[in-house]
Amino acid sequence: MTGEHDIVFVGLSLSSSWGNGHATTYRALLRGLAGFGRRVLFLERDVPWYAAHRDLADPDFCALAFYESVPDLLARFGPTLAGAPAVIVGSYVPDGVAVIDALQAMRPGRISFYDIDTPVTLAKLERGEEDYLARRQVPGFDLYLSFTGGPVLDRLERDFGARRAAPLYCAVDTALYKPVDGARQWDLGYLGTYSPDRQPALETLLLEPARRRPDLRFVVAGPQYPETIAWPENVERIAHLPPDRHAAFYGAQRFTLNITRKDMVAAGFSPSVRLFEAAACGTPMVSDWWTGLDSFFTPGEAIQVARRPDDVLAALDMPAPAARLQADAARARVLRNHSGGARAEELLSLLDPGVEGHQAAQ
Repeated sequence: MTGEHDIVFVGLSLSSSWGNGHATTYRALLRGLAGFGRRVLFLERDVPWYAAHRDLADPDFCALAFYESVPDLLARFGPTLAGAPAVIVGSYVPDGVAVIDALQAMRPGRISFYDIDTPVTLAKLERGEEDYLARRQVPGFDLYLSFTGGPVLDRLERDFGARRAAPLYCAVDTALYKPVDGARQWDLGYLGTYSPDRQPALETLLLEPARRRPDLRFVVAGPQYPETIAWPENVERIAHLPPDRHAAFYGAQRFTLNITRKDMVAAGFSPSVRLFEAAACGTPMVSDWWTGLDSFFTPGEAIQVARRPDDVLAALDMPAPAARLQADAARARVLRNHSGGARAEELLSLLDPGVEGHQAAQ
């Protein structure tokens, strides 16, 4: 790859992790790309919500720039985008359809779509909702990168006309997410922004166990939870945790809970970044079940699967040595296959399958 920037991303947010999982995903991936010597520019729409909650305004692993509107993007960065060897547009970019139309008309070296919300995107397209991607635009990408693997990839090519669909799962920045020594404050914790479709599972897998075991301590961290939720007295609430506090948060839990969005459960093969983060921090995990989970973590060996409150309580009663063995197995899997560096190498291979030398910069 040649030029001022090897890869240009146009994404939802890199600067703010407030209320979105995109930022931590991009950070791990882009830091990994920097480790391979790639020069990356990330372009982010300057919106008040993220501007008020920026926790990474000046990254040291890529260039970050903001734009005010689609015309501003094209006026200021049009030549950069047109001349870039690779341009990657992410899901949920504001005015994404207009952005993609402009980029596809420019015909840069290679244009890809990075769908961090694949099941949600496809459900939207089938309903005729095209707020950040239009169905007609899917065949215009050289590569459709999907957070979801499995049968969805065939569907993208067969039913939506994608030229080439490939998985690019979320990843974890292992420099930031690692074991932290400290006292255990909670028996079970959950980290996630409020989502109506996840709330029933949170009720079943955390709030009900908390009611049944008032002697145990629980915590839910994340923004946007309605004031109408009746939290048990032994459930602590934390409104928001910036990424630099995630490792300590995981380290303060005996177990952490993963809950998957409804569309992701239906599609399968959609691991949450929270799974990789918790595993990298060495925290034993409990997760709801979805097809493909066992291709990432072996149930009973690296993770506990829960469908009912009793399953959660059984996990919490697991002897500490057994829980530690599971956590160690999960951490080893993540360090080997799901770090930001591993994901960056996958992306480079997908962008330049015939190019040798995807070796880390010395």
